[in-house]
Amino acid sequence: MSRTAVAARLKGAFGNSEFWSAQLILLAASGFAVAFGEGIINSARANFFVDVIGLSGSQVLWLEGLREIPGILLIVIAAMLMYLPATTRAAVAILIMGVGFMLEAATNSFWGLVAMAVVASTGAHVWMPLQNVLGFAAVPKRYSGRALGMLQSVAALASIVGMGAIGLVSALNSSTSLRLYFIIGGAFIVVGAVLLLKLPRTLGATAERSPRVVLKARYWLYYVLTFFEGSRKQVLHTFGTLYLVDQFKLPVWQISTLLVLSSVVNLAASPVMGALVDRLGERKTLSGSYAALVVCCGAFAVFDQPLLLMSIFVVMRMLVLLGMGLNTYVNRVAPRQELDPTLSAGISINHVTSVGMPIVAGLLLPLIGYQGVFAGTALLILLSIPFTLAIRMPAGEAQVAAAPAE
Repeated sequence: MSRTAVAARLKGAFGNSEFWSAQLILLAASGFAVAFGEGIINSARANFFVDVIGLSGSQVLWLEGLREIPGILLIVIAAMLMYLPATTRAAVAILIMGVGFMLEAATNSFWGLVAMAVVASTGAHVWMPLQNVLGFAAVPKRYSGRALGMLQSVAALASIVGMGAIGLVSALNSSTSLRLYFIIGGAFIVVGAVLLLKLPRTLGATAERSPRVVLKARYWLYYVLTFFEGSRKQVLHTFGTLYLVDQFKLPVWQISTLLVLSSVVNLAASPVMGALVDRLGERKTLSGSYAALVVCCGAFAVFDQPLLLMSIFVVMRMLVLLGMGLNTYVNRVAPRQELDPTLSAGISINHVTSVGMPIVAGLLLPLIGYQGVFAGTALLILLSIPFTLAIRMPAGEAQVAAAPAE
């Protein structure tokens, strides 16, 4: 059956001929393959680093920091690749990511692992804004949030399946080489690159040539908000589980169950959150989610009941989904030719703080404790709310954002 025929069936099933297209379905299929491969690799990553390569805890932390360097440099990397069509850049980025992960399986030293991790991370970071760019190009602007929500939901499903597959295989055959998981996961990511090559080269293209770098005063609000986003992102993701393990001595199976439960919730919530952004607009959804995150971080700073905090952790990870509003905001206010370089600049700004904050929090942890870290994170999120309330749309785009998703 052709892609057009499949798209036609989905249009009938979901009743929205404007939203579904062969391009969006193919992009979702590629995203599924990539997220499935990453799910396999992420499930084996910690054990591979410690049990196979023999890294210490400090070396793992250094590795995680060094592999984020391409995120800081993304504005430069993206500028160098801007002459290529968006679909080609995306396919090449995913290919590099997949090959990098497969080469990690062949390493036997810390610095060899760092080199291959940086290669894979470079591809992953180039792919980040391009997935949004291609998703936006495949749908009308009023469905921007819904498109990102659907793509995130597909990725969450793929990640759950990937983690489940590793759990099942490991239970049936615990002697399976962890290196093999990196090879298989990387191969699925390469499949995602091949699928992207089937997209038309004109998807995401603009009549005017895109500038290599965009840093404009008109986007200052996006830059400020993405700076705040990076400063609290790693604390919410990393310190949440670390606190539960360190403070309450939760075993691996409970943390794994918590993460899978959170992924299932996000799988169901992503399309809803995307539609909410389209319906209410970025100003209301970002402000509301940030206010709720302040309450959640405050709860982590005050309460010490593990079941309550585990429930709040799931809610926090769901609220983070509404951060897609930063990308849809840029999509609504930026000319199409400035979208990719603006999002790339945002990721670089985001990574300056997302790399630095865990280091700062780690240094302060012995002095102020976990409660102090979460209280400080709540304050950072609170400081970002006045900026979300300053979001304003051009008259035409405001009407688009407020239009209900059919």
